[in-house]
Amino acid sequence: MRVYAERPGRFGLQALSDLLAVAWTVGWIQLATTTHDLLLTLQAPGRTLVQAGDSVSGAFDGAARGVGNVPLVGDQLSQAFAPGSDAGRSLVTAGQQLVDTVGGVAVGAGLLVALIGLLPVLTVWLPLRVRFARAATHAVAARAAGGDLLALRALVTRRLPVSGTDPAALWRAGDPDAVAALADVELRALGLRSLRR
Repeated sequence: MRVYAERPGRFGLQALSDLLAVAWTVGWIQLATTTHDLLLTLQAPGRTLVQAGDSVSGAFDGAARGVGNVPLVGDQLSQAFAPGSDAGRSLVTAGQQLVDTVGGVAVGAGLLVALIGLLPVLTVWLPLRVRFARAATHAVAARAAGGDLLALRALVTRRLPVSGTDPAALWRAGDPDAVAALADVELRALGLRSLRR
């Protein structure tokens, strides 16, 4: 498969565009990662809620166990601490939900930033490079087989200079110079070496 042109000027432009596309992609992926990491810092309040809820719940559970051994009223006293334990568990649940929500938003925002940045590469640069690679690969194979197919392709797809002779008539007649000249038009348009070399 031919990925780059053979002529230096076209090759240089392709290499430069590839480097720019890679740099653009890396930059946007770094921006997406930074966005994700920045949003994850918003999980800190949720983690604080989880720790506070654990502390509150643990304190009330410990107090309930401590007063549970008091004769006659221990069970009733330990039940009085149950709402405090439940409040602590509610804080843990709320904090964990906040942590999970922020984590989901961070992942979504990171992916969205990456997608926005990669859209030009995926919709413009990549199709152009694939189209060139296909055309150049077929042209190189046609060059190896002779110039007839390339000449026909030039007649069909390229704007040929108007001259006193009809290039299509010369191609139909099998004029080797006309076929080579038409083939070279197609090869030159793709940045490939001439058929005559």
